[in-house]
Parts: sequence; structure tokens; C-alpha cells
Amino acid sequence: MDITAAVAAEIGGEFSLQPAALAEPGPGEIVVEIAGVGLCHTDLAAKDGHLPFPLPGVLGHEGSGVVVAVGAGITKVAAGDKVVLSFNSCGRCRECLDGEPAYCHDFMSHNFGGARPDGTSTLHQQGVALGSEFFGQSSFATHAIAHERNVVKVADDAPVELLGPLGCGVQTGAGAVLNSMDCLPGRTLLVLGGGSVGLSAVLAGVVRELQRIIVIEPHADRRDLALSLGATHVIDPGAEPLAEQVRAIVPDGADYAIDTTGIPDVLNQALQALGHRSKVGIIGVPSDPEAAMALPLIQAQVLGVRVMGIVEGDSDPDVFIPELLELHRTGRFPFDKLIKTMPFSQINEAVAAQHQGAAVKIVLVHERGEEPA
Repeated sequence: MDITAAVAAEIGGEFSLQPAALAEPGPGEIVVEIAGVGLCHTDLAAKDGHLPFPLPGVLGHEGSGVVVAVGAGITKVAAGDKVVLSFNSCGRCRECLDGEPAYCHDFMSHNFGGARPDGTSTLHQQGVALGSEFFGQSSFATHAIAHERNVVKVADDAPVELLGPLGCGVQTGAGAVLNSMDCLPGRTLLVLGGGSVGLSAVLAGVVRELQRIIVIEPHADRRDLALSLGATHVIDPGAEPLAEQVRAIVPDGADYAIDTTGIPDVLNQALQALGHRSKVGIIGVPSDPEAAMALPLIQAQVLGVRVMGIVEGDSDPDVFIPELLELHRTGRFPFDKLIKTMPFSQINEAVAAQHQGAAVKIVLVHERGEEPA
């Protein structure tokens, strides 16, 4: 199939909309016409060489759309079904079998390997293979090949073009609160960073009926947005020492903290704002792969602090995405308030806007005329 894709040709370069050839779906594969795709920090980190992925290639991992064809053995969806795409997993390892696919033993190869398990690519230009299969989808394109394990069928009346972020960023933030840390009602949550992941955690904190939700964010407009979504307090980290500001609100310290910034100094400051038996969730990906947090050992032991790495909000997409959609349907999880849409053809402008803080979560939607001639 001839498609249009946003190709990342080299590390640090811009995306370029180019024609490409999408392979026929093999066994267990699904072709999806992409209606919308979220722009995520992880896409940009891979484009800029901070995460492994072969270039030239096609990124994109928050896709959603309509199934147009299926390969042999597919029983989960059929042509015409609306779907959200999420991360891929093997389905065979201990974690996958235990319902924890975010910790699949082969997560890196299935999501960052750039090819099918047999080494072939799903995307080519003039017979030359492109890096593909990013998160089992490479959905910065008009069409993408996904897999039975990383598609989630949604209702026919769902606003499918807006749902892609549920497959990664939104489920990561919400899942950190509802799954990973399983926050208890009436407690205090500290959210480091007011981007889409952090604000999804805010929405989940409201669902979980937390007493205090404190957001640390340098941008005033994002602090205002956090308050409108249910945060009880917001803090400018540049105003005064972070821990002092938090303890002015909750003297005994926060019960839960999630870091979406990936900045060690921010996380280290937050450690001074924790209470007894607190939990810390590490979500943000640091730009320096050697980055480390400085955990005060005696303090952590005396308080009983528990630190956990969190991938995809400990979510099983087949279970968690429908739960989030039901919360949204009843008005309890308005994740769409985080989203700004832009045409897919303006992907580079969208990258600039997100870098500048002009938008929290941009979803690129397709327009007519983006198909190759």
C-alpha cells in the first residue's frame, strides 16, 4: 500500500512528509488508517538520538484510527472497527502472562527494534527498508501496521481521532495513580511536571478522591490548567525551595510523588518533601542516560520511602483503556481538555509548539490530500 509518512531521516533533523510503501499485513498484523496520532516526548527523544531506533525511520506511537485490513489469525478486530494503538509486547514471557505487559521481557525489541521479529521492515522507500514498528505501530503516517496485542477496540461512536494519547501518555500518568501506586483516597499526591503525563495523573487523582493534589510546574498557564482540572495547589519551583513550599501546604509531607520531568535535581528536591510510608514513582526519561537520583538512605529507611520505576502506568491496555474511556464517558476523566489538534502536515510546527509550551498534548489529525498521488 502506498502511504504518506513523516520520515525522520537523521538524528536531530526535522520530520519530512514523504511517500512510502507499507507492507501487506502478515499473520497477527493489522492495517489501521490513522485518524489522529499524539505527539509524545518519547517520539522526539528517539528522533534526537536519546533512545535507540534506526533512522531513517518512521516514529509515532499514540495512533488511533480505523482497521482497513487484517492478517491471518486475527480474531480481536475486523475491518471497519475503531481502535486505539498502544505499546507492543510478546505475550509469552512471565510478565505478559501475569497481565503486566508494560514489563515484557522483550519490551525493547518489540517497541524500539525498528523491524519485525524476523528482521523485516513494514515500511520501504524505493525498495530500501525504513526503521519501522516503533512501539509496534510507527503511526506518524496515514496508515500503520499494528498487532493484535497492541490494538484496543473502541465504541463506534468514540471520537477516534482524539484517543491516541490513551495508548501511552495518558494511560501512563493515570495508571501511575490508579495502578502503580494505587493511591488511597484522602491522601496527598505531589506531581512533578504539568505536561500531559502529569496532568493525566491529576485527573486520576480526582477520580481517586485524593485530599491534596500538588503540581510543581514552572509555566503559569500550565499551573492554571492544573487547577482547572482538579489540582488543589500549584507551585512555581523557582519561587522558593520546593520542599519548603510543599511542607507549607502539608507539614507532614506528601504520601505520593510522581516525577514526569526526568530532571534529577527536581526529584532530589522532592525527596525532602515526603512523608512516612510515601511512594515515589519515576516516569520521566532523563536526557542523560547516566542520570541518577540521590536517595538519602537513612531518611528513606526511617520514613519507609518506596521508590518504583513506572512504565506505561503498569497498564494492560486491553483492560485499562476501556476503563479510562468509561470514566470519560461519565465526565469523570476529561482528558480531552489536555489536547490541541493540528494538521498532520504541520508536524514540525507542532514539535515547536510543544517545545515552547504552547500546548500540553498535540494530536496530529489527518486531512484530505495527504495520500500520495
